[in-house]
Amino acid sequence: MSKGSSKNQNPHGLKLTSLDQIWDDLKMGIDHVYSRQEMARKRYMELYTHVYDYCTNVDQLATARLSNAKKKGIQSQVGAHFVGMELYKRLREYLQDYLVNLRQDGSDLMDEEVLKYYTQQWEDYQFSSKVLDGVCAYLNRHWVRRECDEGRKGIYEIYSLALVTWRDHLFKPLNKQVTNAVLKLIERERNGETINTRLVSGVIKCYVELGLNEDEPISKGPTLSVYKESFEDRFLAETDRFYTYESTEFLNQNPVTEYMKKAETRLLEEMRRVQVYLHESTHEQLAKRCEKVLIEKHLDVFHAEFQNLLESDKNEDLARMYKLVSRIVNGLGELMTLLETHICNQGLAAIEKCGDSAINDPKLYVQTILDVHKKYNALVLTAFNNDTGFVASLDKACGRFINSNAITKMANSSSKSPELLAKYCDSLLKKSSKNPEEAELEDTLNQVMVVFKYIDDKDVFQKFYSKMLAKRLVQHNSASDDAEASMISKLKVSNKSECKRVALNTPPSSRKMFQDIGVSKDLNEQFKQHLSSSEPLDIDFSIQVLCSGSWPFTQGCTFNLPSELERSFQRFTTFYASQHSGRKLMWAFHMSRGELVTNCFKNRYTLQASTFQMAVMLQFNLETSYTIQQLHDNTQIKMDLLQQVIQILLKCKLLECDDGTADEIKPTTEVKLFLAYKNKKLRVNINVPMKAEQKQEQETTHKHIEEDRKLLIQAAIVRIMKMRKRQKHQQLLTEVLAQLSSRFKPRVPVIKKCIDILIEKEYLERVDNEKDTYSYLA
Repeated sequence: MSKGSSKNQNPHGLKLTSLDQIWDDLKMGIDHVYSRQEMARKRYMELYTHVYDYCTNVDQLATARLSNAKKKGIQSQVGAHFVGMELYKRLREYLQDYLVNLRQDGSDLMDEEVLKYYTQQWEDYQFSSKVLDGVCAYLNRHWVRRECDEGRKGIYEIYSLALVTWRDHLFKPLNKQVTNAVLKLIERERNGETINTRLVSGVIKCYVELGLNEDEPISKGPTLSVYKESFEDRFLAETDRFYTYESTEFLNQNPVTEYMKKAETRLLEEMRRVQVYLHESTHEQLAKRCEKVLIEKHLDVFHAEFQNLLESDKNEDLARMYKLVSRIVNGLGELMTLLETHICNQGLAAIEKCGDSAINDPKLYVQTILDVHKKYNALVLTAFNNDTGFVASLDKACGRFINSNAITKMANSSSKSPELLAKYCDSLLKKSSKNPEEAELEDTLNQVMVVFKYIDDKDVFQKFYSKMLAKRLVQHNSASDDAEASMISKLKVSNKSECKRVALNTPPSSRKMFQDIGVSKDLNEQFKQHLSSSEPLDIDFSIQVLCSGSWPFTQGCTFNLPSELERSFQRFTTFYASQHSGRKLMWAFHMSRGELVTNCFKNRYTLQASTFQMAVMLQFNLETSYTIQQLHDNTQIKMDLLQQVIQILLKCKLLECDDGTADEIKPTTEVKLFLAYKNKKLRVNINVPMKAEQKQEQETTHKHIEEDRKLLIQAAIVRIMKMRKRQKHQQLLTEVLAQLSSRFKPRVPVIKKCIDILIEKEYLERVDNEKDTYSYLA
């Protein structure tokens, strides 16, 4: 009977291993595992075999029954979904019972005691659960995976089951007291105490591990849901509370500079805290919270202190403030504005401090600007890490105070800065006993280009610079050809970078000027050879022939050449005509100069004089005294220029007035040679600039600049209208300003006038029935 019954239960003759047969020994082994006793490999394999035998035998029986049912045409419910179920249930119940008993030991613990208990038990439990997971590897690979693949909820691999059981039966009941204990420990550390960080990191690791993805129970990696909900949210809230109170109290009792050091330290501490015992995902949120509480909420205090730090030159504290505030999104904007205002005010004050003297002292003016720029450029470079926003603030500030300051207001012209800068360049590049060494000169020219970058009216600078360059070349007065070439190269590079969108009416070609000087040297050699074959001249006569279109010189005035120079003048004119037929020489006597050797004084002097001074002095070879009118009649020099020439000669004490005073020279004033003239030098330069000539030259230069600007504006309008075809008045103004702003800042009334001129010239027309609209006439 018994035998027949057995056959009915197992018609295929398979040897079965029931759960009851293996459970007692398996449970004993699991007890062994969770008591953290050392286990031999043989015993581990016995436990693994129990699980394997149970799963494989039951699996074979289930397959056989399913096959038999199909043969008989019976719909069988026997399948893989219940294979291993009983073992899985018993393992789950075992873990639940184990944790319920374990929980009782820790339910009344608080603070560090509960952390010690929790972390120790977690480490033991986690290790044991991984061992159990290995014992049940076959169950995981087959039954658990099939259950999960079929979408059954609440089924996990054994290690994950252990985590879920811990979460439900130990973590949830103890969560609040454990988290509270962790937060208290962190607060104690913030207050300066040394804590056992392993207790905190142990809890954090547990919280991270418990973040199972229950939708994908076999997937790897935690979701951090438990960590964030049970710890991180509360931790960040506590961080807000702690630092809000501390920062407010600290600022009430300490200066802002000390607070910044404190904030810097706190931020470093919090980042170290993440590295030591928090999860790395907390880094970003914690940084944002700390930055908001420690920095953003106190930005008004920082802004107020920033001005004080600038005024006190506290560069180290400025650097610290920059590093802190740069953490805040758009936090630096106000500091940039404050820096720009401060630099501008410092520049204005420095120039105003120079007084009236700077208007006639280009070196003082430019050096004052460079001193301000050098100081704050160094500040931006070091304290503000050369941040592009702060560089822009420096540039805007320099542009403001360089183009509009006490000197430009005194001169009633925004063009005074470029004019003075050009004059400073002239003093650097002109021969002088004070010329710097070549390397120092190159460095100074680089500094000049720093100021040039900020000038609005670059065309004014280049117009004055080209005129002064021309004079240096004509008078052979350049300190160094290399320095001249270097400066021209720098200006070309600057023009290319700043004005590449604008078709510029460039200043006279420096290259052509240098070529003319070279050609003139060859021409002089040819003239000397020509004279050697005929009767030589009784004076040393040399010339420079310049192409009129390449040099920024005005037409010379009417003038009677002294008879002593007439023969040389005529012979060269004849020689040049023979060399270049069809060319006409126009003599620039006002640019010419020469040397006179005196024989009328006690000592023999060589006077370096302008052509006009030579003409006046040579008159005294015939008579010892003249009235101003007589000198004017003889030389044909304009009266106002002649009066300037006479004043210089009187000042040099080469001539004297009949009434002993040179305050007011009239046509009737009589002057005579001062025969008692004395000078320590035997070679005397009396060729000093005349005020009237300088003033007239400046006025002429500015007039030419305005004319050039009108042409540039008209050219820009035509270009824009040719491209747009139709354009509103305001849009046209905006585009013209944008195109020319790198060269100069056009005035709106001038642009309007240029538009009217172009309408008259029929380049443009006003569109009928459309207000303020122009169209281009092809």
